[in-house]
Amino acid sequence: MAAPRDTDRGGAGSGSGSGSGSGRPPPGDLRSALITSVLNLERLELDLFRGRHHWVPATQRLFGGQIVGQALVAAARSVSRDEQVHSLHCYFVRAGDPKVPVLYEVERTRTGKSFSVRSVKAIQHGKPIFTCQASFQLSQGSPVQHQFTMPSVPPPEDLLTQEELIQKFLQNPNLAERYRKHLTKIQAEDVPIDIKPVNPPDTFCFEPQEPKQFFWVRARGYIGETDMKVHCCVAAYISDYAFLGTALLPHRQYHIKLMVSLDHSMWFHAPFRADHWMLYECESPWAGGCRGLVQGRLWRRDGVLAVTCAQEGVIRVQEMPNQSKL
Repeated sequence: MAAPRDTDRGGAGSGSGSGSGSGRPPPGDLRSALITSVLNLERLELDLFRGRHHWVPATQRLFGGQIVGQALVAAARSVSRDEQVHSLHCYFVRAGDPKVPVLYEVERTRTGKSFSVRSVKAIQHGKPIFTCQASFQLSQGSPVQHQFTMPSVPPPEDLLTQEELIQKFLQNPNLAERYRKHLTKIQAEDVPIDIKPVNPPDTFCFEPQEPKQFFWVRARGYIGETDMKVHCCVAAYISDYAFLGTALLPHRQYHIKLMVSLDHSMWFHAPFRADHWMLYECESPWAGGCRGLVQGRLWRRDGVLAVTCAQEGVIRVQEMPNQSKL
């Protein structure tokens, strides 16, 4: 899907504080597939929805970000427009089947004066594959405010996209065949996200790295000014992409046998536009016991901390055969 130029989808600005622009797509622009397809649930009953799949990873498991995003869409449809999501906490309990749709069952756990809680169960073949609790809040001001400082990194306009980087790596005639197959598989994936890695290596290799990485990310296509809950659902989808892999950066000498999410939590702090570039700061403070813990922050371009994420997942590996690193 084609995406508008950076000048049409720049950093955060006036209005809601979530981004700049007129709120209308530029001529010839395409709406984001994340809105028209991935997060466009079919309502079956008042609190029962059906979701379908846009992109299935090579593992043939359902993408966790899709389940989180769709579950948040279902929860959001059961609260008033004035209530905005401030947190969600999820557990992945079974592997999803990419061959059948997912049913989302919403329970209106509590509706209060300031906060409302919704519980969501994702179901396939009559069994839950995922559970989630989302909390919504009516806007409230407070003098108690602070945040970390946004890391200083090159702007997205100065960086190559993930697709351009892969093409660059594949042009290396000395690239090992197993690396070439791995990159070709990634290249073939139709992910509805624009990604620009910060400080990528000059050549593709599996040398151990610090468990920290940065990406500029945004939804591919146009979303525009709309209910903030829509942008939060899109951010939920984006937040799971390449997130758990941060825990493997110091251990790239191993072959991955299994890497799946166990849980996923998000906290939403400030308005943002998910179709504008945001910096995704990812780090892993710990790994052990066949599990890895990752933490992330999504920053608006004006330095405002928009979202905080955390995830733990199962990581099982085996030694890779001793081959050339070229």
